[in-house]
Amino acid sequence: MENNVIFESREALEALLDARNFAAANAAVKDLMPADAAALLEELSEQKKPVLFRLLPKELAADAFAYMSPESQELLVRAFSDRELEEVMDQLFLDDAVDMIEEMPANVVKKILRHVDSETRRMINQMLNYPKDSAGSIMTMEYVDLKRGMTVEQAFERIRRTGVDKETIYTCYVTDSRRKLLGIVTVKDLLLAQKDQIIRDIMETNVKFVRTHTDQEEAARELSRYDFLALPVTDAEDRLVGIVTVDDAIDVIQEEATEDIEKMAAMAPSDRPYLKTTVWATWRKRAPWLLFLMISATFTSGIISSFEDALAASVVLTSFIPMLMDTGGNSGGQASATIIRGLSLGEIQYRDVPRVLLKECSVALLCGGTLAAANFIKLLCFDRVGPAVALVVCVTLVAAMVVANLVGSGLPVLAKRLGLDPTVTASPLITTIVDAVALMIYFNIAKLVLGI
Repeated sequence: MENNVIFESREALEALLDARNFAAANAAVKDLMPADAAALLEELSEQKKPVLFRLLPKELAADAFAYMSPESQELLVRAFSDRELEEVMDQLFLDDAVDMIEEMPANVVKKILRHVDSETRRMINQMLNYPKDSAGSIMTMEYVDLKRGMTVEQAFERIRRTGVDKETIYTCYVTDSRRKLLGIVTVKDLLLAQKDQIIRDIMETNVKFVRTHTDQEEAARELSRYDFLALPVTDAEDRLVGIVTVDDAIDVIQEEATEDIEKMAAMAPSDRPYLKTTVWATWRKRAPWLLFLMISATFTSGIISSFEDALAASVVLTSFIPMLMDTGGNSGGQASATIIRGLSLGEIQYRDVPRVLLKECSVALLCGGTLAAANFIKLLCFDRVGPAVALVVCVTLVAAMVVANLVGSGLPVLAKRLGLDPTVTASPLITTIVDAVALMIYFNIAKLVLGI
């Protein structure tokens, strides 16, 4: 649903709700997709959210609830009666319930847990105990399990009996009496098999899986690499404890991409939408990095001050400082973005450092040579500087780009090796380092060539 349609629907719905024409309001929303219903609910005022939610069909309401922001979910939970909360919790998939509970204050969590059965409460608590950002924290325990001695007919009977509450039934997991993962079988395999065939004869035993403590980003990459709809999650003893579904993987990829972009822009990552983040919260996330970068930039000022005599002897050198610093920073930023992406996709490992540095050095020399040639002509023909000054600027340009590419490609890999997030070494920090090094190269080449 497009934003303007949501806006128009909101205006119409609010008019119906104000007029207490609940039958017409129900007719307007009962056929919406869950994501669209959630988007519409998000647009309503706090007073009207619970009213419209109660007008939605029960199954649609529960599905839409899973798509809503934590703030709106909390608002609804506080407004729910005990029966309404129990109905919503019964309809929610386990992983969605866990995601919701993680964002709620303690008093709301207590209210929620009072209205789920003891087995669900046990599974929720188990998932909450897994490390944040691990596969265990995003998996669901709602999957279809089969036994290898079953026939295809018995397998279909079990799917019909238990599948209604499962998040996916297309891929089924074959386990033994201790829940050890033995293989997988798809509904397609079952449909194409004879009804008296045994599961162990048609199941796939070469199963890709992740552990409960595997990073969630790695789990998402595995799903993408093999084009799975779901990926089994096992404990240290190879017992199946849950599955990560493709919708959860998409959420992880989106969250991680947003976090990386914010870190690469020198901001502390935020898990709240931009328009719902207060000015003070935004200030807290940006100011520390800006302060750090400002202080680190004083090294650049110190370098310029230490070469005051050289600048006084050839004032024209000053006018090319911004160009050299910006070009070096841009080149380093390109290199770091490429390497960080390669690291995040698992394409680059620590053992690849020599190849990476050699490649980036070669690229810098080619790009630097191209820019230097164009710049040399410009300096002579348009800026009217002497050949010696043009040579200083152009040699510095090539050197700055080589340094920038080496720093931009080497720092992220080093950070990854040290267990740090490579994105923290991205553009702003690299630019600060490259600026300082480029200035030192510039002034030393100027002293050597111009004799100042």
